[in-house]
Amino acid sequence: MRAFFLLWLVFMLMTIGSRIYAQDVLVKGVIIEKGTNIRIALGVITNKHSGKAVGSNDLGLFNIKVNLGDTLLIEKRNFVSQQIVVNSNKDILIYLIRSSVTLDEVTVKGKTKIEDLQEIRREFKRQGSFYEGKPPLALLNPLNGSPLTFFYELFGKTPAKARRFKRYYDKEIRLMQVDNFFNKTLVSKHTPLEGKNLDKFMLEYSPTAEMVKHWNNYDAVNYIKLSAKKFADTLKN
Repeated sequence: MRAFFLLWLVFMLMTIGSRIYAQDVLVKGVIIEKGTNIRIALGVITNKHSGKAVGSNDLGLFNIKVNLGDTLLIEKRNFVSQQIVVNSNKDILIYLIRSSVTLDEVTVKGKTKIEDLQEIRREFKRQGSFYEGKPPLALLNPLNGSPLTFFYELFGKTPAKARRFKRYYDKEIRLMQVDNFFNKTLVSKHTPLEGKNLDKFMLEYSPTAEMVKHWNNYDAVNYIKLSAKKFADTLKN
């Protein structure tokens, strides 16, 4: 009887221990395009153990519940998928490598990113969407407008895609404007930061598109140096 009780006690302790270990933790992360400071929105992060999935927001940020040891699959159209194993509840930095850029029948190769984006916008116009899904009210005037064009731009499939792409285009342009003044090459040149500290600094002190709107190189370097000093002070505490 005593042996049975001891076996039962060991079993209960192991069960409780496994439940504690398997308890959900909420981890936060950010997805960034490798080689740039551009955040990746609308990425899909899937916990392969639980099957639950979340998306990254406009700043590339996400949070997801996991058990330690779970594997996350990170996917985004036009990027190479990546898998990582979560071994702690620390914030996760994920760098995705861009693959070829495609949009339906449009395949863009061998150009700079801004040229890629502009070419896709031109392709929508060639397909008949001249207002990117946002027609002017003047088109409703039957005398010198085109009501059919107005309603096509509002409800047609191609204009709907053009409208979504315009939002993506505007966001990417803002991110590229930031990247012109705040990137790893520039930060490494003017600060001693490297490795994980460099990644953390890039994440926490990235300026907004509105901030860099009227910057020149002097403004960028000054911001980087002042921010790096603040960052160094936080590491001492």
